[in-house]
Amino acid sequence: MEDLLFNDIIANERVLSFYQPIVNLRTGEIIGYEALSRGPERTEFYSPLKLIEHAHEKGRIWDLEMLFRKKALEGIRELEIDRLLFVNVDPEVIKSPDYRTGLTKEYLEEIGGEESRIVFEITERTAIFDYDAFLAVLNNYRRQGYQVAIDDVGAGYSGLKTINEIRPNFIKIDMDLIRGIDKDAFKQSLIKAFVDTSLTTNIKIIAEGIETKEELKTLILLGVHAGQGYYLKKPSQQFEQIEDEVLTRIRDYNKISKNLNEYSHEYHYISNLINTNESPIYESMTPCISVKNQLDKTEARSACICENQRPVGIVMKHNIDASMSGKYGYSLFSNKPISRIMNASPLIVDYFLPINVVAKSAMERPDEQLFDDLIVTKSGKYFGTVSMKKIFEYTLMYEKNNAKERNPLTGLPGNPVITRVMSDAVTYNSGSCIIYVDINDFKVYNDVYGFEKGDLMIKYLADMMNETVKRKFPHTSFIGHVGGDDFVIVVEGEVSEYYSLVMAIIEQFERDKSRFFTQEHYKKGSIKAEDRFGIVRDLSLTSIALAGLYGNLNSFAHSEELSEVLAGLKKSAKKQGGSYALLEQTTEFFTKSKRLKDAFKEDIRPLTNDYTRITEGLLHP
Repeated sequence: MEDLLFNDIIANERVLSFYQPIVNLRTGEIIGYEALSRGPERTEFYSPLKLIEHAHEKGRIWDLEMLFRKKALEGIRELEIDRLLFVNVDPEVIKSPDYRTGLTKEYLEEIGGEESRIVFEITERTAIFDYDAFLAVLNNYRRQGYQVAIDDVGAGYSGLKTINEIRPNFIKIDMDLIRGIDKDAFKQSLIKAFVDTSLTTNIKIIAEGIETKEELKTLILLGVHAGQGYYLKKPSQQFEQIEDEVLTRIRDYNKISKNLNEYSHEYHYISNLINTNESPIYESMTPCISVKNQLDKTEARSACICENQRPVGIVMKHNIDASMSGKYGYSLFSNKPISRIMNASPLIVDYFLPINVVAKSAMERPDEQLFDDLIVTKSGKYFGTVSMKKIFEYTLMYEKNNAKERNPLTGLPGNPVITRVMSDAVTYNSGSCIIYVDINDFKVYNDVYGFEKGDLMIKYLADMMNETVKRKFPHTSFIGHVGGDDFVIVVEGEVSEYYSLVMAIIEQFERDKSRFFTQEHYKKGSIKAEDRFGIVRDLSLTSIALAGLYGNLNSFAHSEELSEVLAGLKKSAKKQGGSYALLEQTTEFFTKSKRLKDAFKEDIRPLTNDYTRITEGLLHP
């Protein structure tokens, strides 16, 4: 029965194609769709895995592969012109005796499709035993303009070997590495490693199987280029758009990411430096004289050479002037194609590549190309050029602005960045935990030991907290220095991890505290000094107070109100004596901000009606 059904499916092309959008996680734009094939509904072959398994058993994988591909490509007529179609390819097809090249190109010509819009997905669940033969097939595809993606990375055979051998345009991370990534720091570190690699190799990372808004947010914070999954949109037989609610969430999460990372080089993209005097583009067979005449009429200093909107070279104005000058230059080159004098190996970078990564690559070019413009592409197509002058100007401006927004003592982000991060927590309901940190009795320490020693203690605390926070929340955290001995920490994860963090900070401070006091003071546990009223008495050694809120932070009307509440909690923590931490969870039903403020005036005793008090984790040394 299975053989009869399978033969009927092949003979009568009884295959359905579904399309799932792949979404740019920075802009919310759909960059393309993955074609997903299914057998006839209500049959045992509706599952593509069952269908593929049977095809392998019967030696019919070539027939099934071509049927899948033909049905998937039929939809390209309805696909918007600037979007890609991702089509799965089984590496085993090249071993089929029926295998031959050119069929996809023939079919695209019949339906009016372009090779540059097709991305072949190589599934990593299948072992590739003959890389030489398979690479020959892929290189043939690339020469025709197709792009290549590796699918299911992290779930199959020889992942790094496959990536190294194939050098794909896209890497699609398997859903097993995405599932629960918002709660798993190890998975976050793995994905961040892929992202960092993608920045220097110009490979795009696509996260598969996104099923929750928390996973989506974490991937955006990690800098993942694109994603797909049921949370964004389920597969459909039509090319459907994502919902407005999801689009809004993507944009909101990017605003959070921007403010958390605005002081970081990694989040300043080369697209911000595109030349305003747009460089003209030409095909490679354009006569040199036509390019020169156009450059002479404009302020552009370069021309990009493209084929089908994809850059293949660049020519600088001074180079074409030099080539066509002299006694024979004009007659020798004027009617020759521009490809004769263009730089056929220009620096081509993606729209979202960080400027610092681009600058490093640009400075590694040969001396004769060092000051050439570089080409920026978006979705593989020409977008604009950037001059080295713009990159140098950005570097100077960044250093100047960065200095303004960082605390000069600790190097941590200062109040301008902290204000934006706090505002995001209230506006976008990020579900974060915000913690205020303060040094107790710091004035006494300064009076006795001097400001220089006081600065050393502040610097130590900043470095220790930064290291502790980044160790526990490597990719979903922020720490800022308000000024003096006050700090703000923002983290996102499991509630138990919040308590673990404040405990770790206090325990580390208590272990290291002895280095800041004389043996006499530390052993005695107090300092004889004047209190704030001018009375000399024994005062406690310096300690730290931590006070935080987590949960539904957008219950607050604005960030100033959140700051007032945190200040009140910090005041309560400081009253406990010694190093102490107080964390509160906001309830879903908190709407009475005025009552909350009034409660703080009475030392927050009435707060239990508006907050769920978590007593586990309240700390004393």
